[in-house]
Amino acid sequence: MAINYQNDGKKASLEYRYYISSTKLTTEQFGKAARGHWGIENNLHWVLDTAMREDNCQIYRGDGAENIARLRHIGVNMIKIDTSRKASVRRKQRMAAMDTDYLEAIFLAGCNSIE
Repeated sequence: MAINYQNDGKKASLEYRYYISSTKLTTEQFGKAARGHWGIENNLHWVLDTAMREDNCQIYRGDGAENIARLRHIGVNMIKIDTSRKASVRRKQRMAAMDTDYLEAIFLAGCNSIE
């Protein structure tokens, strides 16, 4: 159950979420599992949807969609590893597109983290 409070004069809404599990969980275990699921959604998929526009991808032939998705994951991970500038993933993408030295720094930082 989620209660949405709004300060802009609109009516608050109440939402329910239903989950199915094959295991018996305590309330605490269930809460951790549900938050863990949404943590993945919010931390990775949301970034891929907003910064990389993954939902707008029109590639469907063969393994193309999966290959492009892997490249997007690599790109997001490399951008997140870079700590030389404080900015959002989308902003860092734009900066790298306009500055080849910064693009190289992101790439090298990502490659150095593998070692």
